[in-house]
Amino acid sequence: MINFASIFVRVGKSVKKVGEVWYTSTWSPSIEVVSRAAARITGGRTTVVSGLIGGRWKNDTIKNIENQSSVFEIGSITKVFTATLLANCVINGTLKLDDHINNYLPFKMYKNIQITFKELANHTSGLPRNPSNLLGSTVFNTENPYKNYSEDKLEKYLTGKMKVTNKSVKEFNYSNLGFGLLGYTLGKIEIKSYNDLLDEKIFSKYGMKNSSANRKDLENKLVYSFNKNGSKTSNWDFASLESAGAVLSTTEDLSKFVIAQFDELNRELALTREITFDINENRSMGLSWFISKTKSGDILYRHKGITAGYKSAMAFNITNKTGIVILSNVSGFSKKTENIETLCSDLLKTIMKDK
Repeated sequence: MINFASIFVRVGKSVKKVGEVWYTSTWSPSIEVVSRAAARITGGRTTVVSGLIGGRWKNDTIKNIENQSSVFEIGSITKVFTATLLANCVINGTLKLDDHINNYLPFKMYKNIQITFKELANHTSGLPRNPSNLLGSTVFNTENPYKNYSEDKLEKYLTGKMKVTNKSVKEFNYSNLGFGLLGYTLGKIEIKSYNDLLDEKIFSKYGMKNSSANRKDLENKLVYSFNKNGSKTSNWDFASLESAGAVLSTTEDLSKFVIAQFDELNRELALTREITFDINENRSMGLSWFISKTKSGDILYRHKGITAGYKSAMAFNITNKTGIVILSNVSGFSKKTENIETLCSDLLKTIMKDK
């Protein structure tokens, strides 16, 4: 059973539907169509959710359903929330972006390698994508790769096996490990769990009632996940690297988070959107956000998420107060979902023109 979720947003009496987006593929006789739909967001603080549409493909039939509150793994979009926790700490004066995390850890890192909070949040720390002792674990689970990566394993890596690229040259190097370490460090500073920090600092503030880094909180609303072959697959557990990809959410909640970006009073959100590193002439990094400029000069903020059974994408523009959220319960490792990021950007550009 394939699910997708979609919502419409209204400012005043204006309601506009972006449209349903169908994407055809073939994995097996039982699964022939993967459905996609977009959450369209327009307006500022007075924006309210109005129309809610979703769809499900089952037994050769597409059935419209209201699944705006259905829960999906959002994978690396989690990093946006981790960066927001960091921004909260900066706004509150707890730390500075250029502080070294070393000063907040209960141990000394290997060879006294120095890393700042900003470097973790914009992927310039030099850390690899994943720690070397993740794949080498005797209990490594190919269907749930992070499940057994405990804090003990993380700390052993950081104190005895850690490697970074040449620190004299600042380069972009996407790192799940880096964001896992960022969330780990923030937890040590605040003396709270990652999920408690999310609830307290973000989800409660923005009314995101169906979002959590703890799957058990949302299991009754969680849609099934499918691997790249179209078979049901296990959900992912991120253990000590939870702040890199453990959050589950809905189109409704993620739309609330996008809408919150349009409110200039949310200073911590504004901080995450400030450029901290230029990857190239077309793309920059905020704190987790990928930032790009269209030919017309519009600035887009975006992020995607991938797990074994889900793929997600979100993007928005502050000037026009528009955004798109797409969630899917089909593997992010399938070539069949490669168009989701392009779709997300194209839809956003379309509604920006129509606004």
